[in-house]
Amino acid sequence: MSATVSFKVPSPRGPQPVTVSYARVGSGEPLLLLHGIGHHRQAWDPVVDILATERDVIAVDLPGFGVSPALPDGLDYDLPTTTALFGAFCEALELERPHVAGNSLGGLIALELGREKLVRSVTALSPAGFWSQAERRYAFGMLTGMRQIARRLPLPLVQRLSRSAAGRTMLTSTIYARPGRRSPEAVVAETLALAQATGFDATLRAGTTVQFTDDLPGLPVTVAWGTRDMLLVRRQGIRAKQMIPRARLVRLPGCGHVPMNDDPALVARVILDGSRVPAPRR
Repeated sequence: MSATVSFKVPSPRGPQPVTVSYARVGSGEPLLLLHGIGHHRQAWDPVVDILATERDVIAVDLPGFGVSPALPDGLDYDLPTTTALFGAFCEALELERPHVAGNSLGGLIALELGREKLVRSVTALSPAGFWSQAERRYAFGMLTGMRQIARRLPLPLVQRLSRSAAGRTMLTSTIYARPGRRSPEAVVAETLALAQATGFDATLRAGTTVQFTDDLPGLPVTVAWGTRDMLLVRRQGIRAKQMIPRARLVRLPGCGHVPMNDDPALVARVILDGSRVPAPRR
């Protein structure tokens, strides 16, 4: 069920009101799903129904993406703010240390939530933050180019391209290894989401100095990487494993940067396996 929730986030100017849009389905232990930069919560649609058989699934539009409004003046799109924001989001929804799975930027946020002990397990799919400077510049250049193309394409042309597998490949092959599997409606919606994301530029700027450098002792962590990831190359997964030695490192054969569409069954199994941990003591 789609809904919104409003809450306040601390800032140097005092608590600032934030509104976030999310969809919730299923039952069981709570599982928070976080998408990547320029995307929206519908990126998780291929796996949500599978996850919902065992989990209370909450898929979120990050602030300034999807239909969530931009952050108010006084709040930055940096990791400390985003981490505090999702801590407040979980309090507002009465989610006591949910499991969290994130993709790309969402994977980095998930790891930060784990570092702050706000979640009970983390599954990070191609998370940002384990790049070299050259790899970061490459990824940011690709993202900027994708954004510029999405903003310049007229909607009728996007709709026409989305009707063929070749057109869907042209529009989304940077993030999907099997773009022909994405529905025309989904491709149109995510192209518009990228073009209209009010938080895109500020989030990208905030990411220029981001490097994940902490272990997460005592927390179940899974890091999964698609073998055909064209945006964040898979050797970054080795760095993630070196940084978080107890993490489970999983290979996703034939999957791209956003693997949920490329192999929904595999990705859902990885997330569910990673979240099968004892409930926290009160």
